[in-house]
Parts: sequence; structure tokens; C-alpha cells
Amino acid sequence: MADVIDPDSPRYARQRVLPGFGVAGQRRLAEAHVVVLGAGGLGSAVVPVLVAAGVGRLTIVDDDRVDVTNLHRQLLHAPADVGRTKVESAADAAAALSPETTVLPVPHRFTADNADELLADADLVIDGTDDLPTLYLADDAAARAGIPLVWGSAARFSGQVGVSWEERGISYRDLFPEPPADAGLSCEIDGILPTVCTVTGGMMAGEALKLLTGIGEPLIGRVLVYDALSGRTREIAYQREGSGGRVADEAVQSRPPTRPATAVAVVEAAALADELASAAPPLLLDVRESWEAQIAAIPGSVLIPLGELGDRAGELDPAASVVVYCHLGVRSRYAAEQLASVGFGAVRNLAGGIDAWSRTVDPAVARY
Repeated sequence: MADVIDPDSPRYARQRVLPGFGVAGQRRLAEAHVVVLGAGGLGSAVVPVLVAAGVGRLTIVDDDRVDVTNLHRQLLHAPADVGRTKVESAADAAAALSPETTVLPVPHRFTADNADELLADADLVIDGTDDLPTLYLADDAAARAGIPLVWGSAARFSGQVGVSWEERGISYRDLFPEPPADAGLSCEIDGILPTVCTVTGGMMAGEALKLLTGIGEPLIGRVLVYDALSGRTREIAYQREGSGGRVADEAVQSRPPTRPATAVAVVEAAALADELASAAPPLLLDVRESWEAQIAAIPGSVLIPLGELGDRAGELDPAASVVVYCHLGVRSRYAAEQLASVGFGAVRNLAGGIDAWSRTVDPAVARY
């Protein structure tokens, strides 16, 4: 905050000399409150830049915990942080960079119930969740709060960055009016090159600094697309329909690709426990990696890692009642869809994965 961070500190000397920045821009950063949604791959690039640059107040919102598979790209977190909430780990990393910054960790999901309260006195919100339902929710909440939204996405080898600001006549819904039926690509299933997160998150942080200080030209009505494989970027412009233009056709083509989905049922952990204790228990299919199964497993499971399922589905009975699980429920959803598409008539996904099983059914099962 302004009475904690000194805009005249030598720490910010290399920023203050920038054309159009000066002490006034540094003071605006010191007085700013930014809400960051997500402390994962994108948040790991955004948070350090903002606190090091002198943003006075940061609220970090994320309900997830640090997993060992995060560490190759989520540089806020270290091996010792595995198992901790990401917001706690992120807050510690931020404090190490800038003890003067006020950081509020919120270990909850950004929802319709808390969105307005979290943005009540914010100057800017950044969505780094890479979750489309959350992005639409943040877009609507930012419009109600009258503040800009910086958003980004990263998958495989590509990243996208944009700015929505209803008061300037542009929202994310002008680019894509409705969420797609499928949630899109997932790092857990489709992978992610770590530098895509650092480049995309760095550009998101840059947009935030421009908006807070008033320098430059923010990406309002424009999407910047980064391709790590070619090292190229391209820009896609769009505007609100009825304002003299329409959403660019190319923007529709640029949307993060989604995967056709076959609807599958979901079973909660407590209900599954009752079924497993019955006279006709379902077959449990674990689609995690072998090293994960060595840490924790539900007794009686059949282990077929997701990457092997296409070749090994014949080992399973298509007529059996099958419940698929993984760590958190993402890979297993994809696996259940895959089985349903090849004739398995009674396949379900364990909601929340083995983590939910440990939390709600059997605490003796290790969490990781």
C-alpha cells in the first residue's frame, strides 16, 4: 500500500526513468490493489512481476494444492511446497521478493458467490486459471465492478493474452459470446511447454502494469497469440457487434481447441464407498501413472495409465460397471469418455479423484 511501499525507493529506479512512467506511475502501482485468479503456471509468472514492480496490494485466489507435476512450470512453488495450498506457497514467494507488498491468500475457488466481494475494492483482476467457466465469471464480475480484466491461456505450445474492459466497450463475451460445451485442453492430459507459461504470464503482467500506470496501448479489443514452436506472435482484433464491426473470423479460429466429449456420469466418493461395500461392486480403473499408484491407491483397482488405455482397453469387460479415477478427476474424465466412445455402457468418473476419496472417505490414503 502507499504508506508501506515507497515509490521513491531506489528499487524502482529503472522503472521510474521509463518514458511516461516516472514517480506518478510508480505511485499508482503502490496504491493499486490487484486480484490474481490462479497461482499455477500463469500465476507463477504474473505474481513475481507485480510484487517486484511495486504493486501495493495483491489478492491471490486459488483452491488448489501444489502437486509434484506442477513444479516444471509453476515456479512460485518448490519441492518443499508439495501438499501446501498454492496461495500459501505463492504468498511466501511474494513476501520473499517484496516484504512491503500486502498479500492476501484466498484458498477458495472464484465463484458467483464470492466474486463481487473479492473485486469490491480492486483496481484490476487477472485471470490466470486457464479455466473457461472462471474466465466468463471473471469477465461478468469485472464488468459489474467497472474494472479491466487481463486474461490469458496456455496449452501445449501456444498462449493467448487479451484485455476486457466493459467501460471501454469490450468484454470477453464480445470475442466468444458463450462458453463451449467442452472445457478445452488440459495440461494434465495434453501437456504444456513450461516457457509458454512464462512468456504468456509475462505478457499478462505487462498488460497489468500498462493499465495501472496508464502507459502504452493495452490489448483492449485485441488478442495476442504466441506460438512457442515457431517463436512467432500474431494479433487478432475484434469489436462489439453493432459498433461498426464484428468479431473477426480469425478470432473464432484462434480459440484454444476443445475436444469432442462423450457425456459420462459422475459418482461422488461417498457413494462409491457404499457401492464397493455392496454385493455387486463396480470395477475400479486407475488411469494414473505407476509412481502415483505407489503413493496411494484405492484397494482392488486395476491400473492402466491413461497413455496406455487406447492399446489396453481390450483387457476390460465392456459390459462391466466401471468407475475410473485419477488424482483430481481430469484424466479420468477423459478416460471415461474414451471408454464410453468405444462401447463401454456403464462407465463413470470419480468426482475429485483419489484426492476426494482421501478427504471424504479414507484419510489413511495419502494425499500428494
